[in-house]
Amino acid sequence: MTTKLSLNPDRLFPIEASTRSIAKQLYSEIKDLPIVSPHGHTDPKWFAENHHFKDPTELLIKPDHYIFRMLYSQGIDLDTLGITTADGQTTETDSRKIWSIFARHYFLFRGTPSRLWFDYVFQHVFSMELVLCEETADDYYDKISEKLASDAFKPRVLFDAFNIDVLVTTESPLDTLEYHIKIKNDTWSGRVLTAFRPDPVVDPEFENFSENVKQLGEITGEDVEKFEGYLAALRQRREYFKSHGATSTDHGHPSALTCDLDQQQKQHLLNQALSGEISPENAELFRGQMLTEMAGMSIDDGLVMQIHPGSHRNHNTFIFNKFGRDKGADMPTSTEYVQNLSALLNKFGNDKRLNIILFTLDETTYSRELAPLAGHYPCLKLGPAWWFHDSPEGMLRFRQQTTETAGFYNTVGFNDDTRAFLSIPARHDVARRMDCYYLSTLVAEGRLDQNDACELAIDLSYNLAKQAYKL
Repeated sequence: MTTKLSLNPDRLFPIEASTRSIAKQLYSEIKDLPIVSPHGHTDPKWFAENHHFKDPTELLIKPDHYIFRMLYSQGIDLDTLGITTADGQTTETDSRKIWSIFARHYFLFRGTPSRLWFDYVFQHVFSMELVLCEETADDYYDKISEKLASDAFKPRVLFDAFNIDVLVTTESPLDTLEYHIKIKNDTWSGRVLTAFRPDPVVDPEFENFSENVKQLGEITGEDVEKFEGYLAALRQRREYFKSHGATSTDHGHPSALTCDLDQQQKQHLLNQALSGEISPENAELFRGQMLTEMAGMSIDDGLVMQIHPGSHRNHNTFIFNKFGRDKGADMPTSTEYVQNLSALLNKFGNDKRLNIILFTLDETTYSRELAPLAGHYPCLKLGPAWWFHDSPEGMLRFRQQTTETAGFYNTVGFNDDTRAFLSIPARHDVARRMDCYYLSTLVAEGRLDQNDACELAIDLSYNLAKQAYKL
């Protein structure tokens, strides 16, 4: 049985009529603002080469680990979705067949943010009229394929059509940035920038860490076996990224631990890390030291520092061994900030040149730790609800638990943190609606003037992200 695809224009707004009216008025002021996407994982090659996207499966399914998680949880093997294995093999190559599996199980996403995003894309980007299901799968595949083959759906055209002001991707320090260089040297006006993600060369437990550091030394000409040479190599790569448009760094550590060790301890830990025989405890110390080192470098070069701890990466060892990282098996963990950040903050926390954006997957820290920290230290701002909490409920909880202590202006707006390019407008639309929801309740309760709420809505949707990320 097919159902008409129809997104409620008042979705996510308050139920009570007068409050809903305020939310709608606020939303009308911001819904068409340009999109600032300061933290994400889209492929810069798309925009550098501007080739047509291959097909619906390659564009909408394979980059999206939200899909993998749900389907795998229901017993659907990743092989059947055409996911390439760690050794480069692909079991299922029939894109239409993969799309059919997705369509047949689309009902699994009912009530999830993914369903909101996909329905938005299907209605607003591809003008589909019926809900995706087994009966409509082929019609969807054919119509979307036809559109993707047209010039109106090439990456740069979509980028402009989505009204994206700036989009930031994320690259390893070992990346040549060839695609960013190509974009920069082109006549296209779209702004696609990079962010410096040093995890492969600062995390001793990252796969191939020793080889990565060796390559870092070869690229920079520094003696990376000496701690000072290792730091010099990282500074050099940061400067290279900055020269090609980077304004931020991105640190995905398991915890928020920071350290301030002496030179002998630092060299000892580096020796252990390069030998491949470092203990988990010492690997954590090394990562903690490197967060402090990176903060010092940020003071020198001005790059904004993003710290997003609290993910147990690749929890499913079977999936990691077979398919590699980023396949939907990362899990949130409890995260402590007050004690763990003390070494970094005691050393640099009062320096107004330092800009740190803190994220969390542990909502229990919002009011107890993160809001008080950001409400005091001049270097700290709070990143938005993201990843497992980039949902309407998660966004509302974030505002409710942080605003009373940190206010709005110690936060940085929204980021979509996605590989799924076509979902970017949908994700920002959800965030804008939920901010209007929250602001409208404050106005209705007499806690906020409506003119102030309107200014806040604009800041939360656009200005704060541009300011925080120096964009």
